[in-house]
Amino acid sequence: MSYHFIILQMTSNENNNNQGQNTPSFENTEIAFRHSSDADLNRAYWLFKMINVNFLVKIGPPVTNFAMKVGLPIKSIIKATIFKHFCGGETIAECDYTIKNLCSGRVGTILDYSVEGEEDETVFDNTRDEIIRTIERAAKDKAIPLTVFKVTGVGRFGLLEKLDARLKLNDTEEEEWRRVQNRVLAICDKAYKNSVPVMIDAEESWIQDTIDLLALTMMTRFNKQKPIVYNTYQMYRHDKLASMLNDHAIAQSEGFILGAKIVRGAYMEKERKRAEEKGYPSPIQPDKKSADLDYDSALDYCTSHINEIAFVAGTHNEESCRLLAELLNNKGIDHKHPHVYFSQLLGMSDNLSFNLAHTDYNVAKYVPYGPVKAVLPYLFRRAQENTAIAGQMSRELSLITKERKRRKGA
Repeated sequence: MSYHFIILQMTSNENNNNQGQNTPSFENTEIAFRHSSDADLNRAYWLFKMINVNFLVKIGPPVTNFAMKVGLPIKSIIKATIFKHFCGGETIAECDYTIKNLCSGRVGTILDYSVEGEEDETVFDNTRDEIIRTIERAAKDKAIPLTVFKVTGVGRFGLLEKLDARLKLNDTEEEEWRRVQNRVLAICDKAYKNSVPVMIDAEESWIQDTIDLLALTMMTRFNKQKPIVYNTYQMYRHDKLASMLNDHAIAQSEGFILGAKIVRGAYMEKERKRAEEKGYPSPIQPDKKSADLDYDSALDYCTSHINEIAFVAGTHNEESCRLLAELLNNKGIDHKHPHVYFSQLLGMSDNLSFNLAHTDYNVAKYVPYGPVKAVLPYLFRRAQENTAIAGQMSRELSLITKERKRRKGA
């Protein structure tokens, strides 16, 4: 598939000593919700109770999409509830309050322009420009240590799918692919020139090979001196630990720092369904234990090669967070080492984010933003994923309930 790639030309934390070796407690709700007002806490309580009802999550997307299509005035309801909890705003400027609020708890922001599923070239150009604006904002704001984008935000899914299938592109598609690569290069070049790390999110397995190769091409070009471009490795796939180790070997050979965002994954049900329908082996791990083992092995590997790999541990799993904190302590790696970040999503697992930050680890939350209508697919996916994660909602609810009781008794 490498023959599709072209060479594109363009013109031209401070480390603190570990403050205590103890693993942070994830039960301290006072620290976890210090940034949340009583109104915020009450909204989160009722929101998670509703998400916990699978029926509402299933009927929500079609009902909401229909209401938006016929012009019913529900945008304000969405924006005041689920959007407000999981998103920073509709624009970068509207995210200012969230950025400052997270920063008050020593948690960084990752601005995530969450417009997806588009097909239009003009939209792809606009998305590229918006991602570049997040990089420019991060360059002058220490509260935004990382940036991110999806390749499907700047290129057509069907084109990536054809590339992954190793089908020959026609002349029109070749030109379209050239534009996609130009957009990705423009983003990474801006990140490089502003010394702002940019993560390339993982997506479905049937377009991921193309994304992986594109990310590796960008890392080879921009990660010579410091980590700028990060690829994402979904450890719920049985082949991605090996993929990360192979990329590290390439980085050693080519003389660049590997940038890795390590996640479990976000498309499990879709992946298994497609594999069954099309009759190929599922790329997903046989069970959760296998995914957990690969995830934790990746953390161990990255901390053992801390000077050659910069990584972001994107996880809502308490045991993995505890393990990484212990690995850093046991291997004598500074809590504030610039090559290590913990990361969670806005509106979830505040007990992890704020307690880790309180113990002086690098932490940043994904803060999605964009027009309400355009961000709806992201919001629906969050709700559906949350109901699919065993125990996640009950855990969130129990912590919120604990903090509400603590405040009433205070």
